[in-house]
Amino acid sequence: MLAVLGFCTIGGFLLLTMTRRASVLVALVLTPVIAALVGGHAAEIGPMALEGLTKVAPTGIMIAFAVLYFSLMIEAGLFEPLIRAILRAAKGDPVRIAVGTAVLTMCVALDGDGASTFLITVSALLPVYRRIGMSRLVLAGIICLGAGVMNLVPWGGPTARAAAALKLETSDIITPLLPSIAAGIAWVLLASYLIGLRERRRLGALEMPGGGDGSTAGDGSAARDATAAGDDSTAGDRTAVKGGTAAEHGVTVRNGAAPGDGPGTPLVVTRPRTALTVFNLLLTLTLLTCLVLEAMPLPVLFVVAFVVALLVNRPRWEDQQALLERHGNNVVLVTTMIFAAGVFTGVLTGTGMIGEMAEAMVGVIPDSLGGHLPAVIAVTGMPLSLVFTPDAYYFGVLPVLSETANAFGTEHAEVARAAVLGQMTTGFPLSPLTAATFILVGMTGVQLGEHQRFIFRWAFGTTLVMTATALLTGAIPL
Repeated sequence: MLAVLGFCTIGGFLLLTMTRRASVLVALVLTPVIAALVGGHAAEIGPMALEGLTKVAPTGIMIAFAVLYFSLMIEAGLFEPLIRAILRAAKGDPVRIAVGTAVLTMCVALDGDGASTFLITVSALLPVYRRIGMSRLVLAGIICLGAGVMNLVPWGGPTARAAAALKLETSDIITPLLPSIAAGIAWVLLASYLIGLRERRRLGALEMPGGGDGSTAGDGSAARDATAAGDDSTAGDRTAVKGGTAAEHGVTVRNGAAPGDGPGTPLVVTRPRTALTVFNLLLTLTLLTCLVLEAMPLPVLFVVAFVVALLVNRPRWEDQQALLERHGNNVVLVTTMIFAAGVFTGVLTGTGMIGEMAEAMVGVIPDSLGGHLPAVIAVTGMPLSLVFTPDAYYFGVLPVLSETANAFGTEHAEVARAAVLGQMTTGFPLSPLTAATFILVGMTGVQLGEHQRFIFRWAFGTTLVMTATALLTGAIPL
Protein backbone atom coordinates (compact mmCIF):
# COMPACT_ATOMS: atom_id res chain seq x y z
CA MET A 1 0.00 0.00 0.00
CA LEU A 2 2.70 2.49 1.03
CA ALA A 3 4.84 1.59 -1.98
CA VAL A 4 1.94 2.20 -4.37
CA LEU A 5 1.14 5.44 -2.58
CA GLY A 6 4.77 6.51 -2.86
CA PHE A 7 4.98 5.82 -6.58
CA CYS A 8 1.69 7.66 -7.09
CA THR A 9 3.06 10.63 -5.15
CA ILE A 10 6.22 10.81 -7.27
CA GLY A 11 4.23 10.29 -10.47
CA GLY A 12 1.67 12.92 -9.47
CA PHE A 13 4.40 15.43 -8.73
CA LEU A 14 6.13 14.86 -12.07
CA LEU A 15 2.80 15.03 -13.92
CA LEU A 16 1.79 18.30 -12.26
CA THR A 17 5.11 20.02 -12.88
CA MET A 18 5.90 18.75 -16.36
CA THR A 19 2.41 19.56 -17.66
CA ARG A 20 2.38 22.90 -15.79
CA ARG A 21 -0.80 22.03 -13.93
CA ALA A 22 0.76 23.43 -10.77
CA SER A 23 3.92 25.26 -9.77
CA VAL A 24 6.82 23.27 -8.35
CA LEU A 25 6.27 24.89 -4.95
CA VAL A 26 2.63 23.84 -4.80
CA ALA A 27 3.29 20.33 -6.10
CA LEU A 28 6.17 19.71 -3.68
CA VAL A 29 3.96 20.46 -0.67
CA LEU A 30 0.55 19.32 -1.85
CA THR A 31 1.33 15.85 -3.23
CA PRO A 32 3.05 14.40 -0.12
CA VAL A 33 0.50 15.95 2.23
CA ILE A 34 -2.39 14.37 0.29
CA ALA A 35 -0.53 11.05 0.20
CA ALA A 36 0.03 11.17 3.95
CA LEU A 37 -3.65 11.87 4.55
CA VAL A 38 -4.67 8.98 2.30
CA GLY A 39 -2.20 6.69 4.04
CA GLY A 40 -3.58 7.48 7.49
CA HIS A 41 -0.62 9.58 8.70
CA ALA A 42 -2.52 12.82 9.27
CA ALA A 43 -1.34 13.19 12.86
CA GLU A 44 2.31 12.77 11.85
CA ILE A 45 2.41 15.26 8.97
CA GLY A 46 3.60 18.14 11.15
CA PRO A 47 6.60 16.38 12.77
CA MET A 48 7.60 14.70 9.49
CA ALA A 49 7.48 17.95 7.53
CA LEU A 50 9.39 19.75 10.28
CA GLU A 51 12.08 17.07 10.20
CA GLY A 52 12.45 17.57 6.47
CA LEU A 53 12.58 21.35 6.85
CA THR A 54 15.25 21.04 9.53
CA LYS A 55 17.47 19.04 7.19
CA VAL A 56 17.27 21.54 4.32
CA ALA A 57 17.39 24.69 6.48
CA PRO A 58 21.20 25.08 6.24
CA THR A 59 20.99 24.75 2.46
CA GLY A 60 18.19 27.30 2.28
CA ILE A 61 20.15 29.80 4.38
CA MET A 62 23.28 29.27 2.30
CA ILE A 63 21.41 29.80 -0.96
CA ALA A 64 19.65 32.93 0.26
CA PHE A 65 22.91 34.69 1.05
CA ALA A 66 24.79 33.14 -1.87
CA VAL A 67 22.25 34.57 -4.32
CA LEU A 68 22.55 37.98 -2.67
CA TYR A 69 26.36 37.79 -2.67
CA PHE A 70 26.77 36.85 -6.31
CA SER A 71 24.03 39.29 -7.37
CA LEU A 72 26.01 42.05 -5.68
CA MET A 73 29.23 40.90 -7.36
CA ILE A 74 27.56 40.88 -10.79
CA GLU A 75 26.11 44.32 -10.16
CA ALA A 76 29.53 45.57 -9.07
CA GLY A 77 31.04 44.37 -12.36
CA LEU A 78 33.34 41.68 -10.92
CA PHE A 79 32.61 39.25 -13.74
CA GLU A 80 32.82 41.80 -16.57
CA PRO A 81 36.47 40.94 -17.48
CA LEU A 82 35.56 37.24 -17.54
CA ILE A 83 32.49 37.94 -19.67
CA ARG A 84 34.51 39.98 -22.15
CA ALA A 85 37.21 37.29 -22.29
CA ILE A 86 34.63 34.56 -22.95
CA LEU A 87 32.94 36.65 -25.62
CA ARG A 88 36.28 37.40 -27.28
CA ALA A 89 37.23 33.72 -27.27
CA ALA A 90 33.78 32.65 -28.44
CA LYS A 91 33.52 35.44 -31.02
CA GLY A 92 29.79 35.48 -30.50
CA ASP A 93 29.44 31.83 -31.48
CA PRO A 94 26.87 29.92 -29.38
CA VAL A 95 28.70 26.65 -30.15
CA ARG A 96 31.90 27.85 -28.53
CA ILE A 97 30.03 29.25 -25.57
CA ALA A 98 28.11 26.00 -25.09
CA VAL A 99 31.29 23.89 -25.14
CA GLY A 100 33.04 26.42 -22.90
CA THR A 101 30.16 26.17 -20.44
CA ALA A 102 30.65 22.40 -20.25
CA VAL A 103 34.42 22.73 -19.74
CA LEU A 104 34.06 25.38 -17.03
CA THR A 105 31.36 23.38 -15.24
CA MET A 106 33.42 20.20 -15.21
CA CYS A 107 36.43 22.08 -13.84
CA VAL A 108 34.42 23.74 -11.06
CA ALA A 109 32.62 20.45 -10.27
CA LEU A 110 35.87 18.78 -9.29
CA ASP A 111 35.10 19.75 -5.69
CA GLY A 112 32.25 17.22 -5.75
CA ASP A 113 29.66 19.68 -4.44
CA GLY A 114 26.73 20.37 -6.74
CA ALA A 115 25.48 23.43 -4.88
CA SER A 116 28.76 25.34 -5.10
CA THR A 117 29.19 24.27 -8.74
CA PHE A 118 25.83 25.75 -9.69
CA LEU A 119 26.41 28.92 -7.68
CA ILE A 120 29.76 29.63 -9.31
CA THR A 121 29.01 28.63 -12.90
CA VAL A 122 25.59 30.26 -13.15
CA SER A 123 26.86 33.49 -11.59
CA ALA A 124 29.77 33.63 -14.03
CA LEU A 125 27.96 32.55 -17.21
CA LEU A 126 24.40 33.88 -16.95
CA PRO A 127 25.48 37.43 -17.90
CA VAL A 128 27.25 35.97 -20.96
CA TYR A 129 24.12 34.15 -22.07
CA ARG A 130 22.07 37.29 -21.51
CA ARG A 131 24.54 39.39 -23.47
CA ILE A 132 24.42 37.12 -26.51
CA GLY A 133 20.78 36.12 -26.17
CA MET A 134 21.23 32.38 -25.68
CA SER A 135 18.44 30.50 -23.94
CA ARG A 136 18.78 29.98 -20.22
CA LEU A 137 17.50 26.44 -20.71
CA VAL A 138 20.71 25.78 -22.62
CA LEU A 139 22.77 27.17 -19.75
CA ALA A 140 20.96 25.08 -17.13
CA GLY A 141 21.06 21.99 -19.33
CA ILE A 142 24.77 22.06 -20.14
CA ILE A 143 25.68 22.79 -16.53
CA CYS A 144 23.50 19.81 -15.61
CA LEU A 145 25.45 17.56 -17.99
CA GLY A 146 28.87 18.71 -16.81
CA ALA A 147 28.06 18.53 -13.12
CA GLY A 148 26.41 15.13 -13.53
CA VAL A 149 29.37 13.33 -15.03
CA MET A 150 31.80 14.91 -12.58
CA ASN A 151 29.69 13.84 -9.61
CA LEU A 152 31.36 10.45 -9.97
CA VAL A 153 34.56 11.77 -8.34
CA PRO A 154 35.63 9.60 -5.35
CA TRP A 155 34.85 12.37 -2.87
CA GLY A 156 31.41 13.00 -4.38
CA GLY A 157 28.24 12.02 -2.55
CA PRO A 158 27.12 9.02 -4.65
CA THR A 159 30.51 7.27 -4.66
CA ALA A 160 31.00 7.87 -0.95
CA ARG A 161 27.52 6.53 -0.17
CA ALA A 162 28.01 3.45 -2.36
CA ALA A 163 31.35 2.70 -0.70
CA ALA A 164 29.90 3.14 2.78
CA ALA A 165 26.77 1.09 2.09
CA LEU A 166 28.66 -1.89 0.65
CA LYS A 167 31.81 -1.49 2.81
CA LEU A 168 34.15 -0.87 -0.13
CA GLU A 169 37.04 1.44 -0.86
CA THR A 170 36.21 4.27 -3.25
CA SER A 171 39.15 3.16 -5.40
CA ASP A 172 37.45 -0.23 -5.88
CA ILE A 173 34.53 1.62 -7.44
CA ILE A 174 36.11 4.46 -9.42
CA THR A 175 39.43 3.13 -10.74
CA PRO A 176 37.85 0.55 -13.10
CA LEU A 177 35.38 3.25 -14.21
CA LEU A 178 38.01 5.77 -15.36
CA PRO A 179 37.55 4.87 -19.06
CA SER A 180 33.79 5.21 -18.61
CA ILE A 181 34.19 8.63 -16.99
CA ALA A 182 36.44 9.72 -19.87
CA ALA A 183 33.78 8.53 -22.34
CA GLY A 184 31.14 10.41 -20.35
CA ILE A 185 33.17 13.62 -20.50
CA ALA A 186 33.59 13.18 -24.26
CA TRP A 187 29.83 12.70 -24.61
CA VAL A 188 29.12 15.84 -22.59
CA LEU A 189 31.41 17.86 -24.86
CA LEU A 190 29.74 16.37 -27.95
CA ALA A 191 26.26 17.01 -26.55
CA SER A 192 27.22 20.60 -25.72
CA TYR A 193 28.50 21.04 -29.26
CA LEU A 194 25.26 19.71 -30.74
CA ILE A 195 23.12 21.85 -28.40
CA GLY A 196 25.25 24.84 -29.36
CA LEU A 197 24.71 24.12 -33.05
CA ARG A 198 20.96 24.12 -32.50
CA GLU A 199 21.22 27.38 -30.60
CA ARG A 200 23.34 28.88 -33.37
CA ARG A 201 20.66 28.02 -35.90
CA ARG A 202 18.05 29.60 -33.66
CA LEU A 203 19.92 32.83 -33.18
CA GLY A 204 21.75 33.00 -36.49
CA ALA A 205 25.45 33.75 -36.89
CA LEU A 206 26.55 36.39 -34.39
CA GLU A 207 29.25 38.88 -35.31
CA MET A 208 31.07 41.01 -32.74
CA PRO A 209 30.97 44.71 -33.59
CA GLY A 210 33.92 47.01 -33.31
CA GLY A 211 36.53 44.53 -34.49
CA GLY A 212 35.43 41.63 -32.31
CA ASP A 213 36.38 43.11 -28.95
CA GLY A 214 33.81 40.92 -27.28
CA SER A 215 32.10 43.75 -25.45
CA THR A 216 28.61 43.07 -26.74
CA ALA A 217 26.61 41.20 -29.33
CA GLY A 218 24.77 43.76 -31.35
CA ASP A 219 22.43 41.80 -33.55
CA GLY A 220 19.43 42.06 -31.24
CA SER A 221 19.26 38.32 -30.67
CA ALA A 222 18.83 38.75 -26.95
CA ALA A 223 15.60 40.60 -27.53
CA ARG A 224 14.37 37.67 -29.59
CA ASP A 225 15.37 35.29 -26.81
CA ALA A 226 13.38 37.22 -24.27
CA THR A 227 10.24 35.48 -25.38
CA ALA A 228 11.77 32.04 -25.94
CA ALA A 229 13.71 31.80 -22.69
CA GLY A 230 11.91 34.22 -20.43
CA ASP A 231 14.94 36.52 -20.27
CA ASP A 232 14.35 40.19 -19.62
CA SER A 233 17.85 41.20 -20.72
CA THR A 234 18.95 42.50 -24.09
CA ALA A 235 22.04 42.19 -26.19
CA GLY A 236 22.88 45.82 -25.56
CA ASP A 237 22.52 45.67 -21.79
CA ARG A 238 25.95 45.85 -20.28
CA THR A 239 24.93 46.32 -16.68
CA ALA A 240 21.41 45.39 -15.62
CA VAL A 241 20.22 48.08 -13.20
CA LYS A 242 16.78 47.49 -11.79
CA GLY A 243 15.31 50.01 -9.42
CA GLY A 244 16.99 53.04 -7.87
CA THR A 245 18.93 55.73 -9.69
CA ALA A 246 22.06 55.50 -11.73
CA ALA A 247 23.98 57.31 -9.02
CA GLU A 248 23.02 54.64 -6.49
CA HIS A 249 24.71 52.02 -8.64
CA GLY A 250 27.76 54.09 -9.46
CA VAL A 251 27.03 54.19 -13.19
CA THR A 252 27.14 56.82 -15.87
CA VAL A 253 24.43 57.06 -18.51
CA ARG A 254 25.27 58.17 -22.02
CA ASN A 255 23.30 60.98 -23.66
CA GLY A 256 21.66 61.78 -20.33
CA ALA A 257 19.01 59.09 -20.72
CA ALA A 258 17.71 56.96 -17.89
CA PRO A 259 19.08 53.44 -17.53
CA GLY A 260 16.92 50.42 -18.23
CA ASP A 261 17.00 46.87 -19.53
CA GLY A 262 14.38 46.84 -22.25
CA PRO A 263 15.00 46.70 -25.99
CA GLY A 264 16.44 49.92 -27.35
CA THR A 265 17.48 51.38 -24.00
CA PRO A 266 20.76 53.30 -23.78
CA LEU A 267 24.00 51.60 -22.82
CA VAL A 268 24.92 51.86 -19.15
CA VAL A 269 28.58 51.66 -18.35
CA THR A 270 30.16 51.19 -14.95
CA ARG A 271 32.62 53.77 -13.72
CA PRO A 272 36.07 52.24 -13.31
CA ARG A 273 36.69 51.50 -9.63
CA THR A 274 39.85 49.41 -9.69
CA ALA A 275 40.39 49.25 -5.93
CA LEU A 276 36.85 48.05 -5.30
CA THR A 277 37.12 45.43 -8.05
CA VAL A 278 40.37 44.12 -6.58
CA PHE A 279 38.76 43.92 -3.15
CA ASN A 280 35.76 42.03 -4.53
CA LEU A 281 38.04 39.62 -6.38
CA LEU A 282 40.13 38.92 -3.28
CA LEU A 283 37.01 38.49 -1.16
CA THR A 284 35.47 36.07 -3.67
CA LEU A 285 38.69 34.04 -3.99
CA THR A 286 38.92 33.87 -0.19
CA LEU A 287 35.30 32.72 -0.02
CA LEU A 288 35.85 30.01 -2.63
CA THR A 289 39.01 28.83 -0.87
CA CYS A 290 37.16 28.59 2.43
CA LEU A 291 34.37 26.69 0.67
CA VAL A 292 36.81 24.09 -0.64
CA LEU A 293 38.65 23.81 2.69
CA GLU A 294 35.36 23.80 4.63
CA ALA A 295 36.83 26.36 7.01
CA MET A 296 33.34 27.08 8.38
CA PRO A 297 29.83 25.82 7.67
CA LEU A 298 28.74 26.99 4.21
CA PRO A 299 25.79 29.10 5.45
CA VAL A 300 28.08 30.99 7.83
CA LEU A 301 30.64 31.65 5.09
CA PHE A 302 28.08 33.19 2.76
CA VAL A 303 26.41 35.23 5.50
CA VAL A 304 29.73 36.76 6.57
CA ALA A 305 30.96 37.27 3.00
CA PHE A 306 27.74 38.98 1.92
CA VAL A 307 27.68 41.33 4.90
CA VAL A 308 31.31 42.35 4.31
CA ALA A 309 30.73 42.82 0.58
CA LEU A 310 27.55 44.81 1.17
CA LEU A 311 29.25 47.12 3.67
CA VAL A 312 32.15 47.86 1.31
CA ASN A 313 30.23 48.09 -1.97
CA ARG A 314 27.09 49.80 -0.63
CA PRO A 315 28.11 51.76 2.49
CA ARG A 316 24.92 53.89 2.54
CA TRP A 317 21.87 52.43 4.26
CA GLU A 318 19.61 53.51 1.39
CA ASP A 319 21.75 51.66 -1.16
CA GLN A 320 21.79 48.52 0.98
CA GLN A 321 18.02 48.52 1.22
CA ALA A 322 17.67 49.12 -2.51
CA LEU A 323 19.89 46.13 -3.30
CA LEU A 324 17.90 43.86 -0.99
CA GLU A 325 14.67 45.00 -2.61
CA ARG A 326 16.03 44.40 -6.13
CA HIS A 327 17.17 40.84 -5.46
CA GLY A 328 14.77 39.79 -2.73
CA ASN A 329 12.42 38.26 -5.29
CA ASN A 330 15.12 35.88 -6.54
CA VAL A 331 15.95 34.84 -2.98
CA VAL A 332 12.33 34.07 -2.18
CA LEU A 333 11.83 32.04 -5.37
CA VAL A 334 14.85 29.81 -4.72
CA THR A 335 14.58 29.34 -0.96
CA THR A 336 10.86 28.59 -0.94
CA MET A 337 11.41 25.73 -3.39
CA ILE A 338 14.19 24.34 -1.22
CA PHE A 339 12.03 24.42 1.89
CA ALA A 340 9.14 22.87 -0.04
CA ALA A 341 11.50 20.07 -1.13
CA GLY A 342 12.26 19.53 2.56
CA VAL A 343 8.56 18.97 3.21
CA PHE A 344 8.38 16.59 0.25
CA THR A 345 11.29 14.36 1.30
CA GLY A 346 10.42 14.61 5.00
CA VAL A 347 6.90 13.27 4.51
CA LEU A 348 7.93 10.55 2.05
CA THR A 349 10.69 9.36 4.38
CA GLY A 350 8.72 9.70 7.60
CA THR A 351 5.71 7.74 6.35
CA GLY A 352 7.96 4.90 5.25
CA MET A 353 6.97 5.29 1.59
CA ILE A 354 10.60 5.53 0.45
CA GLY A 355 11.54 2.30 2.23
CA GLU A 356 8.54 0.43 0.91
CA MET A 357 9.24 1.64 -2.60
CA ALA A 358 12.78 0.30 -2.34
CA GLU A 359 11.57 -3.15 -1.27
CA ALA A 360 8.97 -3.17 -4.02
CA MET A 361 11.58 -2.36 -6.64
CA VAL A 362 13.75 -5.27 -5.52
CA GLY A 363 10.78 -7.63 -5.30
CA VAL A 364 9.78 -7.25 -8.94
CA ILE A 365 13.17 -8.31 -10.32
CA PRO A 366 12.79 -11.81 -11.88
CA ASP A 367 15.40 -14.47 -11.19
CA SER A 368 16.27 -14.60 -14.89
CA LEU A 369 17.72 -11.07 -14.62
CA GLY A 370 19.81 -11.91 -11.58
CA GLY A 371 23.00 -12.40 -13.55
CA HIS A 372 22.43 -9.18 -15.51
CA LEU A 373 21.63 -6.97 -12.53
CA PRO A 374 24.66 -4.65 -12.87
CA ALA A 375 23.63 -3.65 -16.42
CA VAL A 376 20.02 -3.19 -15.31
CA ILE A 377 21.10 -1.12 -12.31
CA ALA A 378 23.33 1.07 -14.48
CA VAL A 379 20.61 1.82 -17.05
CA THR A 380 17.82 2.41 -14.53
CA GLY A 381 19.88 4.40 -12.02
CA MET A 382 19.54 7.75 -13.77
CA PRO A 383 15.71 7.69 -14.14
CA LEU A 384 15.40 6.45 -10.55
CA SER A 385 17.10 9.66 -9.41
CA LEU A 386 13.65 11.19 -9.89
CA VAL A 387 12.14 8.67 -7.46
CA PHE A 388 14.64 8.00 -4.67
CA THR A 389 16.71 10.33 -2.54
CA PRO A 390 20.42 9.46 -2.60
CA ASP A 391 20.31 8.12 0.96
CA ALA A 392 17.21 6.02 0.25
CA TYR A 393 18.75 4.45 -2.84
CA TYR A 394 22.30 3.87 -1.66
CA PHE A 395 21.47 2.81 1.89
CA GLY A 396 18.07 1.24 1.21
CA VAL A 397 17.89 -0.16 -2.32
CA LEU A 398 21.53 -0.79 -3.20
CA PRO A 399 22.41 -3.22 -0.36
CA VAL A 400 19.44 -5.43 -1.22
CA LEU A 401 20.27 -5.34 -4.94
CA SER A 402 23.90 -6.12 -4.15
CA GLU A 403 23.04 -9.16 -2.06
CA THR A 404 20.66 -10.38 -4.77
CA ALA A 405 23.33 -10.00 -7.44
CA ASN A 406 25.93 -11.64 -5.20
CA ALA A 407 23.81 -14.77 -5.09
CA PHE A 408 24.29 -14.98 -8.87
CA GLY A 409 28.06 -14.57 -8.59
CA THR A 410 28.31 -10.79 -9.07
CA GLU A 411 30.75 -8.91 -6.81
CA HIS A 412 29.56 -6.07 -4.59
CA ALA A 413 32.02 -3.67 -6.24
CA GLU A 414 30.51 -4.33 -9.66
CA VAL A 415 27.04 -3.45 -8.37
CA ALA A 416 28.41 -0.26 -6.80
CA ARG A 417 30.05 0.74 -10.09
CA ALA A 418 26.80 0.18 -11.94
CA ALA A 419 24.87 2.30 -9.45
CA VAL A 420 27.13 5.37 -9.66
CA LEU A 421 26.86 5.47 -13.45
CA GLY A 422 23.49 7.19 -13.14
CA GLN A 423 21.89 7.25 -9.71
CA MET A 424 22.24 10.81 -8.40
CA THR A 425 25.26 11.41 -10.65
CA THR A 426 24.01 12.17 -14.16
CA GLY A 427 20.51 12.32 -12.68
CA PHE A 428 20.93 14.57 -9.67
CA PRO A 429 20.65 17.95 -11.46
CA LEU A 430 17.19 16.91 -12.70
CA SER A 431 15.84 15.39 -9.50
CA PRO A 432 13.25 17.22 -7.39
CA LEU A 433 14.62 15.31 -4.38
CA THR A 434 17.89 17.26 -4.14
CA ALA A 435 18.14 20.88 -3.08
CA ALA A 436 20.94 21.54 -5.58
CA THR A 437 18.49 21.12 -8.46
CA PHE A 438 16.46 24.06 -7.20
CA ILE A 439 19.60 26.15 -6.94
CA LEU A 440 20.25 25.50 -10.63
CA VAL A 441 16.72 26.18 -11.87
CA GLY A 442 16.21 29.05 -9.45
CA MET A 443 19.36 30.94 -10.38
CA THR A 444 18.91 30.40 -14.12
CA GLY A 445 15.22 31.28 -13.89
CA VAL A 446 13.86 28.23 -15.71
CA GLN A 447 10.98 25.96 -14.74
CA LEU A 448 11.87 22.52 -13.38
CA GLY A 449 9.54 20.75 -15.81
CA GLU A 450 10.99 22.60 -18.81
CA HIS A 451 14.51 21.84 -17.60
CA GLN A 452 13.71 18.12 -17.26
CA ARG A 453 12.09 17.90 -20.69
CA PHE A 454 14.96 19.76 -22.32
CA ILE A 455 17.94 17.87 -20.90
CA PHE A 456 16.67 14.44 -19.78
CA ARG A 457 17.56 12.60 -22.99
CA TRP A 458 21.03 14.15 -23.09
CA ALA A 459 21.69 13.24 -19.45
CA PHE A 460 20.37 9.73 -20.00
CA GLY A 461 22.69 9.54 -22.99
CA THR A 462 25.64 10.17 -20.65
CA THR A 463 24.61 7.15 -18.57
CA LEU A 464 24.19 4.96 -21.66
CA VAL A 465 27.60 5.95 -23.03
CA MET A 466 29.33 5.29 -19.72
CA THR A 467 27.46 2.01 -19.25
CA ALA A 468 28.45 0.79 -22.71
CA THR A 469 32.07 1.69 -22.01
CA ALA A 470 31.96 -0.06 -18.63
CA LEU A 471 30.61 -3.20 -20.29
CA LEU A 472 33.29 -3.09 -22.98
CA THR A 473 36.12 -2.63 -20.46
CA GLY A 474 34.76 -5.22 -18.06
CA ALA A 475 34.14 -2.79 -15.21
CA ILE A 476 30.65 -4.28 -14.92
CA PRO A 477 29.54 -7.65 -16.29
CA LEU A 478 26.83 -8.08 -18.86
